[in-house]
Amino acid sequence: MTAPVSLAPARRLEARRVFQWLSYLQYPALLVALGHAALPLFRGLDGLLDAFNNALLYAGVGIGMSSLQDPTRTQNKVSRDVWEDPRKGYWMLWLLALQALLPIVFGLLGAALAESAALSQLSLGLVAFGMGMIGLLKTAIEMREHHRRDRRAPVTETMVLEKAA
Repeated sequence: MTAPVSLAPARRLEARRVFQWLSYLQYPALLVALGHAALPLFRGLDGLLDAFNNALLYAGVGIGMSSLQDPTRTQNKVSRDVWEDPRKGYWMLWLLALQALLPIVFGLLGAALAESAALSQLSLGLVAFGMGMIGLLKTAIEMREHHRRDRRAPVTETMVLEKAA
């Protein structure tokens, strides 16, 4: 007689954990963006617009990848201080909103008014950068909602005793 086969599910990957790991792809993308931004300095500014377009595209993708991170966790003390304070979080969201919307508006205007293909491409790079910032803004909104000090339930002595039991 053979042993019964276990039908228990294998350890599943949680979507939140997979997306958290995928969010780390932002760093290589941002390094590539930095490389493209610095490249014209080594070429005597030859191909400046193309390099900046590529830098904006990779930066937009990298920043967009950061929106995959877990909004229930903060990266460092400065981030925690900003998102816990309702006033700082409010101003940070407005700053991120401007950083998202201005490149999109200027990029769309530039694409419509550009007289050269290089400027048109650079404008589309600005749009891609702004779209990545919109992803970051979405994550920042979730982080603010999760970490705000004034919205948390106060920890009482009975809650602490209940957790200990």
